[in-house]
Amino acid sequence: MTLFFGLNQQICGVAEKHLVNRCVCGACHATYQVMIASLNSTPISSLTFGTMQFGGRADEVQSRAMYDAARAAGITHFDTAYVYNNGASETLLGEFIKDERDSLIIATKVGYEGGGSRDNILTTLDISRKRMGIDVIDILYMHRFDDETDLRETIGTLADVQARGQIRHIAVSNYAGWQLMKAQSIAASFETRIDMIQPMYNLVKRQAEVEIFPCCVDQGIEIAPYSPLGGGLLTGKYASGGTGRLTEDDRYAARYGVEWMHETAKGLKALADREGVDSSTLAVAWAMAHPARPRPIISARSVEQLKPSLTAGHFRLAPELYAEMTALTQTPAPATDRLEEA
Repeated sequence: MTLFFGLNQQICGVAEKHLVNRCVCGACHATYQVMIASLNSTPISSLTFGTMQFGGRADEVQSRAMYDAARAAGITHFDTAYVYNNGASETLLGEFIKDERDSLIIATKVGYEGGGSRDNILTTLDISRKRMGIDVIDILYMHRFDDETDLRETIGTLADVQARGQIRHIAVSNYAGWQLMKAQSIAASFETRIDMIQPMYNLVKRQAEVEIFPCCVDQGIEIAPYSPLGGGLLTGKYASGGTGRLTEDDRYAARYGVEWMHETAKGLKALADREGVDSSTLAVAWAMAHPARPRPIISARSVEQLKPSLTAGHFRLAPELYAEMTALTQTPAPATDRLEEA
């Protein structure tokens, strides 16, 4: 873990011990941001590659080709989960990273099935490590909030496996703002912290801007948002009669089955045509451009499908175009619901 100090460059022992981004000692006012890096200190990339399709919609050959394309584009951060394709995603990723594991940041998620109990975390973490053939996982997420398990049990278990050296960073996914802060408070009692969160975020799903992003900026938490293409909606393919998760998966159909979202996708396609760029490139670039500096998770079923998202990594999104894109969508109300103060 690398600590980047802010305005006050002195190293405060209290801040260093508790890994908070603002010292709580009341004297030095030191601030820093935690920068996640690989085992050999390779920096985390601005884009994240999600391997949800490995071993599922993408076979081994297609998966390997996408992994190689992501690496060629400079991606060092790879995300998977215990539940993805019955373990095939973790297994294939483990095969692909063998020759360069120490240069990569590998993240996986547990607890989507079985909850956040100590037994479930320990069992699934052990299986995930064996599938990938690695001793230490860089980032371990709780895949979703479990309201049936005491959060102290969940975070305490994550703190234990971190202390054992089995994981390097504790993270959460699909947590609300209050759940994130509760987890962060509990983590502090175990002398550790939440270092990353994985929320949904894209041009038509902006709720994370209300409380999650400000919380992350305040706490020095990295953000790796998923679905920057809105399940394919923002690629523009559905407007032209295409098929995909929105037509094949009831969950995605419900998540994006709102008329204004589809109108936003049409507006995005018009802007993309005007600018001579792919809609996917614009959508990912927009998600990257928020001041909280998210590191969007991109994914695909083939290299050809992946290329426009990879292009976003070096696409310069002008402030004027960012504003035009933002105007296509609905801005969520502030947490207080006082619209006059938005």
